[in-house]
Amino acid sequence: MYMNNYVVVAIFLALGVLLPIAALTIGRFLRPNKPLDAKYTTYESGNEPVGTGQVRFNVRYYLFALMFVIFDVETVFLYPWAVAYKQLGLFALVEMFIFVGLLAVGLIYAWKKKVLQWTSI
Repeated sequence: MYMNNYVVVAIFLALGVLLPIAALTIGRFLRPNKPLDAKYTTYESGNEPVGTGQVRFNVRYYLFALMFVIFDVETVFLYPWAVAYKQLGLFALVEMFIFVGLLAVGLIYAWKKKVLQWTSI
């Protein structure tokens, strides 16, 4: 009984590995191969690329994005709690205060470390 489940999983695993390999191999033999130097250059809307391809961004952009994600996730957890508050009772209220308190501690820590200031250092 249990052996049949493992066989099914093994079949799906083998198919998941072999089918992409087979498709890429067949595509490699069927496609035309005409290498030119122009094909290996970077294509940027028909214009020749100027400068480097990597641009350095200020770290503050990433920090603001991270703070947004943290507080966005907080609201995702707060909405279901608010909808089901009547059924959950006092225990859920205490749990949510702990959750919001931990996020407030994180916000205060970020504020003290001056992560939220946009002015130059």
